[in-house]
Amino acid sequence: MTESQNTRTAREKADVVVLGAGPAGLTLANLLHARGIDCVVLERADRAHVETRARAGFLAANTVRTLDRHGLADGLHRRGQPHGTCEFRTDGGSFRLDYAGLGRREAHTVYPQQDLVTDLLAHYLAAGGRIRFTTEALTVHDAHGPRPTVAARDTGAGTDGETVHWQARYVAGCDGRHGAARRSLPPGTPRHHRDHGISWLGLLAQAPPSLDAVGYAVHHRGFAGHMARTPDVTRYYLQCERGTDPHAWSDERIWDELDTRMRSADHHPLHRGPIIQRTVIDLESDVIQPLRHGSLLLAGDAASLPAPAAAKGANLAVLETELLADALTDTLAHGDTGALDRYSRTSLTHIWRAQEFSHWMIQLLHAPPGPDGESFFHESMRRSRLDSLRTSRAFQDWFAESYVGI
Repeated sequence: MTESQNTRTAREKADVVVLGAGPAGLTLANLLHARGIDCVVLERADRAHVETRARAGFLAANTVRTLDRHGLADGLHRRGQPHGTCEFRTDGGSFRLDYAGLGRREAHTVYPQQDLVTDLLAHYLAAGGRIRFTTEALTVHDAHGPRPTVAARDTGAGTDGETVHWQARYVAGCDGRHGAARRSLPPGTPRHHRDHGISWLGLLAQAPPSLDAVGYAVHHRGFAGHMARTPDVTRYYLQCERGTDPHAWSDERIWDELDTRMRSADHHPLHRGPIIQRTVIDLESDVIQPLRHGSLLLAGDAASLPAPAAAKGANLAVLETELLADALTDTLAHGDTGALDRYSRTSLTHIWRAQEFSHWMIQLLHAPPGPDGESFFHESMRRSRLDSLRTSRAFQDWFAESYVGI
């Protein structure tokens, strides 16, 4: 690389370079650091952004157990709220499922992802872990060699645009579907992608929850969803047309539409408040297979992206990173590569199970896209699924196990 007067090149080393400081990257870094594995986290954003970016908030029972095992669950036990009820509102009436008492009798813990990330980061730094904020990973070189290198650029304010080359033994790509890990995959790497043809207007409202349950409204105008986050903030979803400008909807229009689809006239009005965040989410599913490419390993959203219909993303990330931490520890500390050789196959078993249930939920909550979507056949199929969920204990047990399981 040619150096200019505004760019200088530095070289650093770590046994494991972790790309991304989300739930996957920070869980992995905490586990590796606690076991004496030399690692560093490279994160493109600054610390304030990492600790405030709002994402999912439903943690599965297995996720809580995993974090508990490694001493990473203090915050969620203090501030998280157990949650075990769904309410479905349909043209044929409403019904509730107390899923925490069904199937394996497991509940979710509601804990905003930004709070979990803040906890993981604080624990990692307090233990002396290394992280480089405002450091954007650009590419991974020589992943199939014994010493891969990550080229990264310092993007912080007032920097000289320093380029750093991190030499590693392994690189853990936890930097999402658009990050350097995916960009560095060999040409022709299989990527299994599905666009479900459905879009949501994702909303955060400065308003207390209006239900003591997760609310799923199936309506001829489109799906609406209600998910508690904190006592003062609630997540809502509204199905919308593809390409909708999220700022084209006024707060009043949003609340009126939510009241209509949530059938507030038959229940009670929603608690209204300012809409503090809005974005359009195109429901897509995405899986890279395999997850290992030499010394480059994928986890979290870099490995797979389930459509956000069943709260699987962050929970898959924690499961995968525990598997990966165990495998890397066996390899680096004991010279045993067996678990690392199995990592992709084991993780993909869980990934495809989560993808299948997310796809089932999409079919339950939405008419299929396209001109045939509102046909009598499809509507009758969806009504039958909802009737089975309302009346069949065996179906309810299956739902509960799939809904919370990972």
